[in-house]
Amino acid sequence: MAKRWWLGAALALLQACASQPPQAPLPAAPQAQSSVFESAAPLAPAAPAQHPQQPVDATNLPPFDGDREAVVVPLRGLAKIDRTVPPDDVWQRIRNGFAMPDLSGPLVQNQMAWYAARPDYLRRVIDRGRLYLHYIVEEIEKRGLPTELALLPMVESAFNPMAYSRAHASGLWQFIPGTGKRYELEQNWWYDGRRDIVASTAAALGYLADLFDMHGDWHLALASYNWGENAVARAIEKNRAAGLPTDYSSIGMPPETRNYVPKLQALKNLILNPQAFGIDLDPIPNEPYFATVTRTRDIDVQLAAKLAEMTVEEFVALNPGFSRPLIRASMTPRIVLPADKVEVFHENLTKYDAASLVSWKTYQPGRGEKLEAIAKKFGVTVARLREVNGIAPRARALPSTLVVPTNGAVDGYRRLPIMYAPPIPVAAVRRIVHTVKRGETLNSIAALYRVRVEDLKRWNRIGRLLAGQKLTLEVRTPVKGKPRSLPKGKPYKKEGS
Repeated sequence: MAKRWWLGAALALLQACASQPPQAPLPAAPQAQSSVFESAAPLAPAAPAQHPQQPVDATNLPPFDGDREAVVVPLRGLAKIDRTVPPDDVWQRIRNGFAMPDLSGPLVQNQMAWYAARPDYLRRVIDRGRLYLHYIVEEIEKRGLPTELALLPMVESAFNPMAYSRAHASGLWQFIPGTGKRYELEQNWWYDGRRDIVASTAAALGYLADLFDMHGDWHLALASYNWGENAVARAIEKNRAAGLPTDYSSIGMPPETRNYVPKLQALKNLILNPQAFGIDLDPIPNEPYFATVTRTRDIDVQLAAKLAEMTVEEFVALNPGFSRPLIRASMTPRIVLPADKVEVFHENLTKYDAASLVSWKTYQPGRGEKLEAIAKKFGVTVARLREVNGIAPRARALPSTLVVPTNGAVDGYRRLPIMYAPPIPVAAVRRIVHTVKRGETLNSIAALYRVRVEDLKRWNRIGRLLAGQKLTLEVRTPVKGKPRSLPKGKPYKKEGS
């Protein structure tokens, strides 16, 4: 049929040309642009060449009766993304949820350079965060918050749940005691919810959401999280009264807060494009790493780790809220275990009766009772008793409750990664310079600053002690007494001051 059609069209064309005188050739028609078709209607035959004075009568041509074919030209280089399919990697899930306005400028560039120059540090931080990131992202998405917040513990604590600051902030999210209580984080002798991964994450996200509702701006909300909402509110009001802008970049704030959001932005940029900064970002499976066990019994920390077939360090990394070697069920909302360890934990737990789960018990010291006598009574060293009860080395006062070993059962006890409640801050070391006066000795100087003579000798090359000689000391706590040689109100001089 196709051949008959072309034969008819050719005859009609010859007839039309034969009836007209020769004409100059027509200019070539422009080529049609190719198109992309998803589906095609029946294709009509191309019109034959026409003479401008006597067009061909198309009604005399036979109808097209050939094969019909739809031509589909594939789109090249365009990746199709199915947003309904969750990513395999938690990092990609975090990238997909970035929603905060970007911040740029020298502060961000400086922070990016700092992180990029420390790949080992970043690797350690990320390795710690692998335990918690999936859970944190889940909780963020439940609340409809930007996933940049999942990176905030990298800024706050380097994903160290034991982090403790000079301002007494504790945990992944660095809650100070007062704010922790406002957001229902229990803090007692047995347990500190500020270090609890589950409880502190809920509190932090609730606090951040409240701060955003207060300011309507994530940069100001983050500044409030670091500096305090009242301080940020006063800075905003100060600018408003002066007719100045009140955005994050315009208000006055301490250097730490000024660099706080740039740190988060720098991490966001690095996570968004790690290859550009030479960072090897290993994928994190997009699945729960841990699960919670809420029906618990009194149990030793070390035994709980053993029943879950994990090391004590691994157990405490998921359960950093415990402050004693004994987990009290009445004081503990949950135990957190790797998702693949819950079944074996329960299976092993059935092999123990309640009495064999604990090797520690509580003890109330009598009036005037000394720690040395208690240690001797329970067959434990004073140092060990201080450690498990969070008693500072030089403290004389005792807590109203102590934990002591049952029947001296301390065999196999290992020092846990953390033992304090309430937290014992690590005093900042102050380096000071003391000028020796006539009549002073190493013993008198050591006693004055409450340091050891051995430390004085280690810090200084001391032969014969001479008047006017400069000695360097490292003092961890302010000295109550004052050197006799210095004016009142100036107990010592800081180095370089």
